[in-house]
This record gives sequence, C-alpha cells and structure tokens, in this order.
Amino acid sequence: MDFEELNSISLSEIIDHFKLEIICSPLNLSERVITSRDVTRPGLPLAGFYEHMDTKRIGIIGNAEHQYLSSKDSAERYKSLSTYFSYHPAAIIFSSNNEIFEEAIRAAEEYDIPILRTGERTSALSAALVAWLNVKLAPRITRHGVLVEVYGEGILILGDSGVGKSETAIELVKRGHRLIADDAVEIKRVSSTTLVGSAPEIIRHYVELRGIGIVDVRRIFGMGAVKETEKIDMIINLEPWVQGKMYDRLGLDQETTDIMGIAVPTTTIPVKPGRNLAIIMEIAAMNNRQKKMGYNTAEEFNKRLMAQMGVEE
Repeated sequence: MDFEELNSISLSEIIDHFKLEIICSPLNLSERVITSRDVTRPGLPLAGFYEHMDTKRIGIIGNAEHQYLSSKDSAERYKSLSTYFSYHPAAIIFSSNNEIFEEAIRAAEEYDIPILRTGERTSALSAALVAWLNVKLAPRITRHGVLVEVYGEGILILGDSGVGKSETAIELVKRGHRLIADDAVEIKRVSSTTLVGSAPEIIRHYVELRGIGIVDVRRIFGMGAVKETEKIDMIINLEPWVQGKMYDRLGLDQETTDIMGIAVPTTTIPVKPGRNLAIIMEIAAMNNRQKKMGYNTAEEFNKRLMAQMGVEE
C-alpha cells in the first residue's frame, strides 16, 4: 500500500548544510522546523506591503534589501524590520556578508526570529537553498518493490512477493548495474516531471534472498554495485505467466503508471522458467532510452509493415 508522509526539516540541519553563521538565536534551532520549499526576498514587506506574504518561508536579505534599509534612519529601520518580524518568518538570512543592523537584532529578539548570515551571493544562495529544500521536503510515498539503475535508466521493479524481483536485481548487479533499493522504495516527487527513489536507511544496500537470507550487496560486489538515489525512468511489472493471456508483442501500446501525478512508462513482463529477466530488463532500459531520444522501434516497424501491406494491395 502507498502512503504519503508530511515532511519537514529542522533549521539546524539547514545551518549545518549551508555553513551559515548564527547571528541571533533566541530559540532552540533544532526545534524550529521548516515546511516550505520556497524562499522569499522581503523587499515588498519591508516597504510595507504584506498581502500574499507566506510566513512559512525563509527570508533572504540581499544587497537590494540591505541598501534600502541602510537608506532609512534608525527609527524607521527598526519599525520596518519590527513589523516584518511580527509576521514570524521562519528565519532570516543576510547574504553577501552584509552588516547586521542592530535594529534587526533587537526585533529578532523581540519576536524570536533567528538571524543567520552567509558570504554567498543572494541569487546563488536562493537557487541552492530552493533546490536542496525541494529534495528534502518533496512529497513522498513508499512502494513495495526494487529499484535498480540499468544503463543509466532507473527501473522500478514491481510485482507480488516471490515473483523474482530481488533475484533479478542481484543478476543485474552481477552484470555491472547498480542497486538502489530492495523491498521498500522511498519515492520523492522532486519536480512536476521527476520522481527520485532511494532506500530507507535501515535497509540501504541490503537484499533479501529467500533461502539465503539478507545479503549486503555493497560488501559482496563493491561500492560500484550500489547507488544512494536514482531517478525513476520506467516501471517494470513482473507477473506469473498466464497461459492463453494476450501479451503485447509489438510494444505499440505505451502503458503508464500514475505516481503522485506523474505518468511513468510501464511494461509488464510475464515470468516463467527459462526467461532471462536480467537480459530482458537490459533491453527494456536501452529501448526506453531510445524512445526518449526520439526513436520508437515499434512505431518504425509498424510503418514498414503498413507500407508493405500497401504495396501488396
């Protein structure tokens, strides 16, 4: 069953990751949580316009905002900052190593707002912070399956327990490909078109093989056999072969699976003794890459077939 998690991150983790200088910390930073993936430049609020202000965001005071505040006298500057801080933004970061106003510290202590500073330029800081928060705070679900990287394509293998997902993953690793997750795959929606999968920390790099037990893929096959995260490019459903069932033999009908609003190309592969699933998945990965590059083998073959039928007629 899929489930979605509400995610947040502590301000202290952001400070550690971006090596921010703590100027004013009137509260326990590990208890201040950030839930918004966006940041804001508070130029308009500092000028007195507060409509549509999102108080969950981190505010970045860059050169433009700093110059605007510098142009005011102390009383006006304190009023502007105090009014802005009264809306309780998540935190304030001064970029470009700009001077911290004494009025900002007074207002921060009054409203319990952390003030931080960095030497990074505002545009670079904003881009890096938003990209990092998009990954950390992305909507996520957990699916029962296996995620592998084959020829640079992230393949999410789904199917009932015992159908051979883990065994296929091990065979792919032996053939030089990489394991990302076995049994449970955490999937994050990091953009409107991209899903990224990873393994829960406790089972990362491990595979369960029935009859053998838990196998540490990293230690047996080496660091090159595993990967922390991978984009999900396609899904392969494994199902037991059903005699008489009609399976797609040309590949003209492109199935998709909806995961958090993103349609992922999906292929169903019937499993029976004698089929080499690892080789089939290698071909599926290469074929999927060809499609993304604009060449669809099934469509090209169908065009040739239709042309031949037209000649015969």
